[in-house]
This record gives sequence, C-alpha cells and structure tokens, in this order.
Amino acid sequence: MFDIALYEPEIAPNTGNIIRLCANCGANLHLIEPLGFDLEEKKVRRAGLDYHDLARVKRHKNLEAFIEYLENEREGDFRIFACTTKTTGHHVDAKFQQGDVLMFGPETRGLPAEFIESMPMDQRIRIPMMPDARSLNLSNAVAIIAFEAWRQMGFEGAV
Repeated sequence: MFDIALYEPEIAPNTGNIIRLCANCGANLHLIEPLGFDLEEKKVRRAGLDYHDLARVKRHKNLEAFIEYLENEREGDFRIFACTTKTTGHHVDAKFQQGDVLMFGPETRGLPAEFIESMPMDQRIRIPMMPDARSLNLSNAVAIIAFEAWRQMGFEGAV
C-alpha cells in the first residue's frame, strides 16, 4: 500500500476526514508534529466517526523523526511525493507504486519551500486548478491524490 503524511496539520476536522479516508483506502497515516489540535478533540472524532480503529495512524515528533522512521522501517526503499501548489507536475502524471509516501503541508502555508526543493521534480506534484484558485481543502486534496495512487495500484484490497 502507500502512506499519507500530514506535516503539521492545523484543522481537526480535516485530519478526521483523512483518518476516515485512510481507513477506507488502506493507506497508513503519519501525523508530523506539532499538531494544531488535540487528537482527542470532538471535531476529530466526529469527522473520523468510528474509523479510528480501522485506520493505522502514527505520530512523529518532527519531520526529521519521520524521515528517520522511513529509513529504518523501509530500509531506504521509499519515495516521498511533495503534494503542493508550488510546482508544475500534475498528480495524474506521477507513476505511483507500493510504499510511496504522499506528503501534504499544513492548511495555511503548505509544505516548507526547502522540503519541496529537496524533492526530485518528478516527485513534486499538484492537482490542476483554475488559474485564479489558490488551493483545495486539505482533506479534498488528499482524497484526490490518494485515490489516483490507489487506482494506479489496481485498487489493491478493494471489494
């Protein structure tokens, strides 16, 4: 399967929706601290409904701890896709594979420029939008890219 990583998420209902999404598509969810809310907040629980038990959610102290986790867990065999409005490559042009990580930034500022720039160009992806649009809601953006990745993997595990 693939992983979804939220770098410093700020809005509880978005994370709750993404927990539900991960439970339904089989993706692992990684939350990179600091979080802008408490995971026990009613808004997170309500959005995630009863999917918390079905989702695999792991918290990481910071970005460095998350990268270290991937290096140890995957033995260096992983790719991170920076999902950002600050690139030109579209998500449908990426060739996703098992073990890929889809990384999303916080709602108000997106991924840090240094992180985006550290990724190869073919691992910087965006969702096409109209010229005057700034961005999509985080949980909507995660859903669009996650389902494209899962589609490319033949909807493995789906019924």
